[in-house]
Amino acid sequence: MATPNRKLAASLTEIQKLQHNGRRVFQSRELSRVHRERLLAHGFVKEVMKGWLISSSPGADPGDSTPWFASFWEFCSLYCNNRFGDEWHLSPEQSLLLHAQNTVIPSQVIVYSSRGTNNTVNLLFGTSLYDLKQKQMPPRADVTTRDGLKLFSVAAALIKVPEAFFNHNPVEAQVVLANVRDASEVLGRLLDGGHSVIAGRLAGAFRRTGRPDVADEIASTMKAVHDVRETDPFASGYAFAPVSSGTSPIVGRLRAVWESMRGVVVSIFPPPPGLPGDREAYLRFVDGIYESDAYHSLSIEGYRVTPDLIERVRSGVWDPDNNDADRQSRDALAARGYWQAFQIVKKTVTEIIDGGNPGALVRTAHRDWYREMFQPFVAAGMIPPSALAGYRNDAVYLRTSRHVPPRAQAVRDAMPALFDLLEKETEPAVRAVLGHWLLGYIHPYTDGNGRMARFLMNALLASGGYPWTVIRVEDRNSYMESLEKASVDMDIGPFATFIADRMQW
Repeated sequence: MATPNRKLAASLTEIQKLQHNGRRVFQSRELSRVHRERLLAHGFVKEVMKGWLISSSPGADPGDSTPWFASFWEFCSLYCNNRFGDEWHLSPEQSLLLHAQNTVIPSQVIVYSSRGTNNTVNLLFGTSLYDLKQKQMPPRADVTTRDGLKLFSVAAALIKVPEAFFNHNPVEAQVVLANVRDASEVLGRLLDGGHSVIAGRLAGAFRRTGRPDVADEIASTMKAVHDVRETDPFASGYAFAPVSSGTSPIVGRLRAVWESMRGVVVSIFPPPPGLPGDREAYLRFVDGIYESDAYHSLSIEGYRVTPDLIERVRSGVWDPDNNDADRQSRDALAARGYWQAFQIVKKTVTEIIDGGNPGALVRTAHRDWYREMFQPFVAAGMIPPSALAGYRNDAVYLRTSRHVPPRAQAVRDAMPALFDLLEKETEPAVRAVLGHWLLGYIHPYTDGNGRMARFLMNALLASGGYPWTVIRVEDRNSYMESLEKASVDMDIGPFATFIADRMQW
């Protein structure tokens, strides 16, 4: 008779067959009742709704939304294909958000379909799908497929979204407008549909975002057959960054959010003291704060690190070559890696307070910080040497967060763009706050992003003479909530306030 372990192994074999190519969403009928119930009981799958399952983990807490958010868009694609066949697409608003690299998991997705029933399907963690009945589907040329999702093309969606979209989503609007190569992409639709009001709105939007040539062409061509009045759909005080036509969406997004948020940071942060006059005193302060910084930074990431372990690492008592416990302890390896990285960060800080360009210095040095942080894990054989190669090649998901970091392919564009912004920025507080947040937003590594973001923040705080600032593990909830507010709601105020308060404390 098969043992319980053998039975579970047989069920795991069945789910493994379905998980090819990273698949995470399944229909219940793809598993036998016995295998399905066994996998549900042990936490390897989770039910989304009747008939639909997602991959999960036995160690996941009931309130952990990560497995669902990691599966959300795949579920939407498979569910809609199963229910509506080829006759569906996402709303024009959601289409533009996705075209603009807005990866936040929405509370509700609106799906247009000729087979829709105007019905809400409630899903996990407060999300839902609403199927809106559409009598006539758009021309196939107006719909594009991306990662299995049927979206309106940028040009078609710009004609259909209401004016409020530009006011409520100025970053996304700027990014998609920059990806309209010339006026002809929208003019045909405007002319044939007689959309004089929409033409005036788009002309005003293009002019506001720095493309007067496109605005003029739309206005003059439409006036040949329609009465057009140009209007500006954006809020009056919003600041736009120059984003040229054809710019990668993720790069355009980073530039747009940087420009829109820098003024908020400047208004919240105290004025920079200036580069320290006593270089050695500043560096002694950095040395003196190491133990507290290491304890709190590692504890935030879930390592069980004690001041005694940190002191053993610093004093050289930690001996992985001759002590099995030191060699095998994940916490000790993390502490050693943090110590090694801290020394390189301190070297970067020295160069910064000596007057070097902080953006240029961290562009080069951050790779060394990362290698030192994880070198002990490689030496102990716990991770492969390839882990030190650089940025991630796979998708990552943040625990309980509605923000989904950009795809791995976008990271290669995003990181150079971030360092370009750091090099050009004149305000040290903006460098430190937005540098920290955006490194976490991009999440370029499979592990270590939080520690790297805090190292980056402190190196850039030094560029204004601000002190090295420790984010305490006791403040983890407030810290993570303020980061979530920035990433999901595009509101940097709470995070800038949090860092300013911690720095002054």
